[in-house]
Amino acid sequence: MKKHIVTALLYTVVTALLLGIVYPLAMTGLAHVLFPKQAEGSLIERNGVLAGSRLIGQPFSGPGYFWPRPSAAGNGYDASNSGGSNYAPTNAALSARVAATVALLNPKGANGPVPIDLATASASGLDPDISPAAAFYQVARVAAARRIGEDAVRNLVASHIAPRQFGLLGEPRVNVLELNLDLDKMAPAAGR
Repeated sequence: MKKHIVTALLYTVVTALLLGIVYPLAMTGLAHVLFPKQAEGSLIERNGVLAGSRLIGQPFSGPGYFWPRPSAAGNGYDASNSGGSNYAPTNAALSARVAATVALLNPKGANGPVPIDLATASASGLDPDISPAAAFYQVARVAAARRIGEDAVRNLVASHIAPRQFGLLGEPRVNVLELNLDLDKMAPAAGR
């Protein structure tokens, strides 16, 4: 019996060391060699200043910016508190929140219904992308706030549409941070 306990403890220690320390360190080192940008968090710097990450949504609420999906993560876009609201479609709180968001967006957007991703949070609450429809919906508001032509803003959005991965995975999308950074280069605005 004592031999079995010692063997079990030894296997536990060896497995914990291999899978808890050696394997994660090896994968981290390999990731830094093969995919250095991704291993560092896909960070975006502008003029030597950290602007954010391509992978994590950020709050933009100024009228001259494209707005991301609403966030249910903590106080909004809180990466340490990632997660959706988990409200069912029949939940009154979800219906009220979506209705309030639609009411906020409708007078400020273009004609037509508000795209669903502008009114609902993603599962993580940190989604950095919106659909092309959601980006195009905001063109009129952004162009008016920046005092630039809608065609210029529409062309900027079109240039930021990422296709499906490998031509079949996911949906076309627009990264809000990258779009807003390029919008700032095109026509500077004050405040996020």
